[in-house]
Amino acid sequence: LAVQVEETVAPLAAAVGLQTRTIFGGVSQVPQVKALAKGVDIIVATPGRLADLIKQGHANLGAISVTVIDEADHMADLGFLPEVRRLLDQTPAKGQRLLFSATLDAGVDVLAKRYLRNPVTHEVDSAASPVPQMQHHLFHVDTADRKEVVEHLLGGHGRSLAFARTKHQARKWARVLTASGIHAVDLHGNLSQSARQRNLAAFASGDVRVLVATDIAARGIHVDDVGIVVHIDPPAEHKAYLHRSGRTARAGAEGVVVTLATPEQRRDVADLMRKAAIKPTKLQVRSGDAAITDLVGPSAPRVVVAAPAAQ
Repeated sequence: LAVQVEETVAPLAAAVGLQTRTIFGGVSQVPQVKALAKGVDIIVATPGRLADLIKQGHANLGAISVTVIDEADHMADLGFLPEVRRLLDQTPAKGQRLLFSATLDAGVDVLAKRYLRNPVTHEVDSAASPVPQMQHHLFHVDTADRKEVVEHLLGGHGRSLAFARTKHQARKWARVLTASGIHAVDLHGNLSQSARQRNLAAFASGDVRVLVATDIAARGIHVDDVGIVVHIDPPAEHKAYLHRSGRTARAGAEGVVVTLATPEQRRDVADLMRKAAIKPTKLQVRSGDAAITDLVGPSAPRVVVAAPAAQ
């Protein structure tokens, strides 16, 4: 997310002579330290690496005039709140502060009350407001049919984003799909930062049509023209469902969201939909059913590349 924000900000900053820099972990800090030493006007940072560079004496927030906290609700969910508060405490109290959040909950309220003075609130649709252009479908599937149903859903011609619950499952499904002739890449926390950016770039450019991700891609990640989001594994809670689903039907475009539920998942998924205020179209399906073809169209040609024999 930091990389995507910087890609948007950099050309605007350059037009008025400002220098930008991303600060995040998982990569060498040396280029970041060198950039800070030369002087930077705009930093797009994740809390952990920024705090680390401050402790090492490479950065100081005493001259910051504008502070933006994005995904504030998720910061609180992930336990970043103490770190974010320490960082905000190091910025001048008279500076401008902007807080972006999909939902207002207790964690966000702490930040708002402590750091915002007479704030002006700008509100768009609630995270609980379904997007009119987004179709929601709940497919009940037997466990034995799940693999073929997933392949049918993701085997169309458009760009597709699938979500798995764990890093292991995301990696496994990417391999399964690729082996079946549907070229897919994965995105999860076990990948290096360079691998994450490489896989996301391949998906964004269209070199790869299918991305299988954990909730690392549920927020903020923006890729144009994602036609379908498939919850291979239903998320654990309704906010994650809304954020995952929000990767399609963006900027007025249409999109389709399909959640798969095996018999043992049906009760939990029904509760999830109720909390998300979503009333999906429900259907029992098997691979090859016309209902799937109606959603994604006929499958694209598949190219299966045989793996070389083990040496």
